[in-house]
Amino acid sequence: MVAACGFVAHIPANACTGITLKSKDGAAVAARTIEWAESVMNTMYVVVPRNQELQSLTPSGMDGMKFKTKYGFVGLAVEQKEFMVEGLNEKGLSAGLFYFPNYGEYQPYDAAQKDRCLADFQLVSYVLGECSTVDEVKKALAKVRVIGIDPRASTVHWRFTEASGRQIVLEIVNQEMHFYDNPLGVLTNSPGIEWHWMNLNNYVNLQPGTLPEHNFGPVEGKSFGHGSGLLGLPGDFTPPSRFVRAAFFQITAAQQPSAQESVFQAFHILNNFDIPAGTEFPWGKAPTDVPSATQFTVASDTHNRMIYYRTMYNSNIRSIDLKAIDFDRVGYQSHPLDAVKKQPVEMVKVR
Repeated sequence: MVAACGFVAHIPANACTGITLKSKDGAAVAARTIEWAESVMNTMYVVVPRNQELQSLTPSGMDGMKFKTKYGFVGLAVEQKEFMVEGLNEKGLSAGLFYFPNYGEYQPYDAAQKDRCLADFQLVSYVLGECSTVDEVKKALAKVRVIGIDPRASTVHWRFTEASGRQIVLEIVNQEMHFYDNPLGVLTNSPGIEWHWMNLNNYVNLQPGTLPEHNFGPVEGKSFGHGSGLLGLPGDFTPPSRFVRAAFFQITAAQQPSAQESVFQAFHILNNFDIPAGTEFPWGKAPTDVPSATQFTVASDTHNRMIYYRTMYNSNIRSIDLKAIDFDRVGYQSHPLDAVKKQPVEMVKVR
């Protein structure tokens, strides 16, 4: 338990970027990045069967709310299998957490109500095991008391996407749950999502393409190159700037015919949010053994029940087909995202 608390307390709360794409065949793809620049995280995928008994951590140990999964699911976890940050269940419900520092506030831990207490880092598991739609998410979470397991840790907020493409965001502010329909499908970190929506008003001048020539009196102005309609698009890695960039990259992307093509498109878009580790530290202080602050990127095809990921060690896209898993018979298990922490290189033979 000490190790778990120490890990949660020291995760930096500064960078996760999520987008949502919908293909012409009606499929919805929820994709996002996971950042952590301090060190190499222990990352894994976790397979959870139906009827699996789970229990939440509390500040005093593994003695919180007990629950049994109704649905099987696959999730991506950090440091230990209980800390699932993104996942997809057999009903096509996607769930993920994003850091939300300085704006969220959970209810304080009450040991007398520990049988209702659910750790924030285990909420994804609870929702994926219990729910098939976002309306069911709201009903299920009304029964629990979401807590942090270490007072030093940042709060988080969550997004949930069902197979129909409907998405909601949950933020716990002033100890109260607030659910927001999120038709835009973009999410980053603090401030709250309503603030990010309002902030888009500062960028109503942005447009795709190249602006026409402009007459400055005797001087004729021309664009230096393509894309001048996006002059003023913020390029830094703060959550507000990433939200604006993600929104414009998403809404200007051509709609793809199929879910898999949308998955590939999502990875291309999220390339723009890979964060070099050196940008997170003062000059000369960046760790030399962390290839990227973006440790992995994941995309969930909610229609076809497929989850895809790539990592900072291996940019090849890997996938897990939930339809091929017998969730009545499979065992509860976890496996590293990277069996070998080295980028494979394909040698091209010239003849």
